[in-house]
Amino acid sequence: MIYDTAIAIYAFAVRLVSPFNKKAKKILSGQKETFSILKKGIDPEAKYIWFHAASLGEFEQGRPLIEKIKKEKPEFRILLTFFSPSGYEIRKDYPGADIVCYLPFDYHKNAHKFLDLAKPEMAIFIKYEFWMNYLNQLKYRNIPTYIISAVFRKTQIFFRWYGRKYSDVLTDFNWFFVQDDNSSKLLNHFKHTNVTISGDTRFDRVQEIVEKRKELPLIARFLNQTDDRKDFALVAGSTWEKDEDILIPYFNQHPDIKLIIAPHEIGEKRIESLQNRISRRAVRLSQANEQIIGDADCLIIDCIGLLSSIYRYGDVAYIGGGFGVGIHNILEAAVYGLPVLFGPNFAKFREAKELIACRGAFSVTGKEEFSARMNDFLSYRHLIDSYGKSAKDYVIGNLGATNTIYEKIF
Repeated sequence: MIYDTAIAIYAFAVRLVSPFNKKAKKILSGQKETFSILKKGIDPEAKYIWFHAASLGEFEQGRPLIEKIKKEKPEFRILLTFFSPSGYEIRKDYPGADIVCYLPFDYHKNAHKFLDLAKPEMAIFIKYEFWMNYLNQLKYRNIPTYIISAVFRKTQIFFRWYGRKYSDVLTDFNWFFVQDDNSSKLLNHFKHTNVTISGDTRFDRVQEIVEKRKELPLIARFLNQTDDRKDFALVAGSTWEKDEDILIPYFNQHPDIKLIIAPHEIGEKRIESLQNRISRRAVRLSQANEQIIGDADCLIIDCIGLLSSIYRYGDVAYIGGGFGVGIHNILEAAVYGLPVLFGPNFAKFREAKELIACRGAFSVTGKEEFSARMNDFLSYRHLIDSYGKSAKDYVIGNLGATNTIYEKIF
């Protein structure tokens, strides 16, 4: 079968590069542990719901539903799997799941063995995962299977003439919970009517983050914050070098703003390279203290887990990735009422297009557009309030996907 051959080739490629690629090496070593983790951790008397997320972003989309089930249905235990190390390594100790492990490559034998050991009562895939052998086995065993926060496009293989055989995998789902009307119409056109337009659970997630946000006294000190004032702050999250090509020159030339920057990668060489491009006073958060941070102009976030709480201290947000394969999470900033800027590659992100439409966000294609937009914000501060309100209202207006999904499933 073509699909099985493709999986075998992919697995071979991962093994081939693993001696030189940390991510590939972690995938292989993590998958080797999966079956022993299940044998040791699964309680045969318990009922499990299996959640699968490709990586960290998909996990964050599924998290509100996981936590609602844990609260409302304590008789169920949660089995959480990842494919990517960027999800597993950060969330392997996530307290909301009873068992966390890698999902082995989608071979027939792995799908059989995994489900023989896990015996889930139901399976919930998040957004994009369509592993044919696992899904076929779930259907064969009559295990209810759902996909949540899904987005479907005409360009996907299911809907192309050459992908009709693979499109059979869609019949394995009991129900589709999709983000938008276009996805629903596309599925309906191909005779899949078991669809609910539930929206995106990420809106619920970012609202939860706001409600549980961390107080960060060092950030407040950096901005010389008091009850009635603080320094103007641009918060740049999940940036890549091409984002910094337009950010850093502007910051270096504008002493009236402070910059909080959280690069997407935080390895030592990456942080050193970033620091070398900044001509104003910069300090890493890991090296900061009360004495030196107030005099710094740039704060480099060289740790993970704080960015979603840091946005609340900003005036304007820039989200990275838009000069590469696509933007990172813009909702984490929008929910705090910050106008959001990002690069031009946002076509696959519904929330980006809708935020632009309501003037809560703006795309910039280079230094000139970024500078013009920032100059407007600095000259006309009321624009920040107006655009920021539009951004926050957009998020608030899209809450509720988690409850919709939960009520339908249970």
